[in-house]
Amino acid sequence: MSSDPWSRPSLDDLRQILESIGKPGSENVRAVDRLELSVPAEIVTSRGNTVSAVTREISRFGLGLLHRGAIQPGEVTVKMASENRQFDYRVQIKWCTPCDRGMFISGGEFLAKEEN
Repeated sequence: MSSDPWSRPSLDDLRQILESIGKPGSENVRAVDRLELSVPAEIVTSRGNTVSAVTREISRFGLGLLHRGAIQPGEVTVKMASENRQFDYRVQIKWCTPCDRGMFISGGEFLAKEEN
């Protein structure tokens, strides 16, 4: 684990957290299938703070994140990048809870793009 308490979680951190959470023993009752997705991301809060994160999963309607530091429910911008393009998404964080290794997992719904 990195000595910087606000650094981005590593993929090893993500794997260990997901293993500690475990797979649910019951049937998946979610309305929309989610895909596992582990890519670096940044969460920009409404106050302008940037929190480094790693995505956990994504669906058509939202995504799950792993990060250090709690994030209050509310609207944020989640930034993800590919080799040649940056993607910015408006997300309504619905929940945030602590997990192992001093990290937090959160989940949110995508919001419609703002019209200019």
